[in-house]
Amino acid sequence: MACMLGLAALGAAAASHAEDVRMFVRHQVADYATWRKSYDGFAAEQKKGGVFYQAVYQSADDPNDVTVIHDFHSLEEAKAFAASPELKAAMEKSGVKGTLQIWFTVKAAKSK
Repeated sequence: MACMLGLAALGAAAASHAEDVRMFVRHQVADYATWRKSYDGFAAEQKKGGVFYQAVYQSADDPNDVTVIHDFHSLEEAKAFAASPELKAAMEKSGVKGTLQIWFTVKAAKSK
């Protein structure tokens, strides 16, 4: 899991600062209800880490296949949050299993 977070951070390192950063995280959980209770209990840490918007989605085919989005004001905040030991511990405790998929996006400019 830490390796995936590190790879995602390296992949996003090309841009040193961006506004309107969205981080996507997709993973399997052992039990959605248990995971969701833990996720909701982590809200204060999210806010402290710079998250100003979040949403949770479940696969239409598998409720334990979860995709979460978190919005940040900077890429640095997003990368720091993704790499935080507190997040890693919370994910392990909540029943996240398997390999994470994590990626960062920035709001695209409109065409002229």
